[in-house]
Amino acid sequence: MSLDKHEVERIAHLARLAIDPGAVPEYARNLSNILDLVDQLGSADTAGVEPLAHPLEARQRLREDVVTETDQRERFQAIAPQVEDGLYLVPRVIE
Repeated sequence: MSLDKHEVERIAHLARLAIDPGAVPEYARNLSNILDLVDQLGSADTAGVEPLAHPLEARQRLREDVVTETDQRERFQAIAPQVEDGLYLVPRVIE
């Protein structure tokens, strides 16, 4: 698939990218190569191939879901400048 100057400029506009007008032909060539590769990958026969979550069939080691820290909220809020109903009060910064 070959992209022309106008298509590259439209893509750049949609992506909110500023590109140098002199670099448009190089962008067109590179983007066309990427789209050709995507077409080539799309034509591969994947019938009978199961999708994988990981290419090495690795299993994630999970730790047990246990509490490892004690609740210290009262201790931390005791030294806070202002607290109300368990929440820290801070000065308003947005009017």
